[in-house]
Amino acid sequence: MEPIIKVEHLKKTFQTGAGEVAAVDDISFSIDKGDIYGIIGLSGAGKSTLVRCLNLLERPTSGKVFIGKKNLPDLSEGELRKTRQKIGMIFQHFNLLMQRTVLDNVCFPMEIAGVKKKEARKKALEYLKTVGLEEKAKSYPAQLSGGQKQRVAIARVLAANPEILLCDEATSALDPQTTKSILSLLKEINQKYGITIVVITHEMSVVQEICSHVAVLDHGKLAESGTVEELFHSPKTEAARKLILNAGSQIKQMHGKRLIRITFSGQSSFEPVIGNVVLLYKTPLNILYADTKNLNGKAEGEMILQLPEDTKTADKMIEYFRQEKLGLEELEDVG
Repeated sequence: MEPIIKVEHLKKTFQTGAGEVAAVDDISFSIDKGDIYGIIGLSGAGKSTLVRCLNLLERPTSGKVFIGKKNLPDLSEGELRKTRQKIGMIFQHFNLLMQRTVLDNVCFPMEIAGVKKKEARKKALEYLKTVGLEEKAKSYPAQLSGGQKQRVAIARVLAANPEILLCDEATSALDPQTTKSILSLLKEINQKYGITIVVITHEMSVVQEICSHVAVLDHGKLAESGTVEELFHSPKTEAARKLILNAGSQIKQMHGKRLIRITFSGQSSFEPVIGNVVLLYKTPLNILYADTKNLNGKAEGEMILQLPEDTKTADKMIEYFRQEKLGLEELEDVG
């Protein structure tokens, strides 16, 4: 399958008082059509600059950005405008037209495209129904909650009939329950319309909820990429480990020697592995943290364990967990 988005050796630099800074530094990755792809990193990692390069709101210093077979930096202004029509974008702060009703906000992109008023209003009502806000058609943005405003923003993007939807920290201003409902809506839209969605976020919980693949950015560079399950079970870089461990606030307070993180899914979640290993080696374990997460609709578990101080026993326990096909990594003192 041809990727719908392909980035090759992308670089974007800015001139500052301290000299040249590379916000995006030699990044390459591809996104398949119909995927929900997460781009995650801490503040300053280069996420927002990268997403603005995907539709050329920021022109890259060097490198290629393919949408389908078209390299955006090579296009004329007219060709670029036409290609951008396939790319919708939603933001953290909604960017609605406050003087217009909800219905008129959704009609706006169709007006620009020259769609007749009657047809635009009919389609706008359909998209408002999709996002669950049909009854708010005559309301104004000031009368809506944050979650409702984001739903209007999503309906407005759908009205432009995009193939790609870029979400730049689209849930950062929302409370956890509203975030969950917006992520569920994005997943429904992905399945109903086949729109490829790119989610820019600093929250691992957002990626785990709806994304199938993820790229981790760190100081402008691509630290690692792969499936969300691969990242959760065996992060390869310090940047990825930090994001995963920080996803549970309790983990930040943990101190101890010989800490390990085990992950489990499917059949392994029904096996009493902790009880078995304690009985087998007649030595207690200290469970510092345990949680079950929803990874794109699948239940996945993790534990942080403090092993016994006796090195031989600890090594045997690690070997036992590995034989049981659990994901395992040794941690430094993470407190």
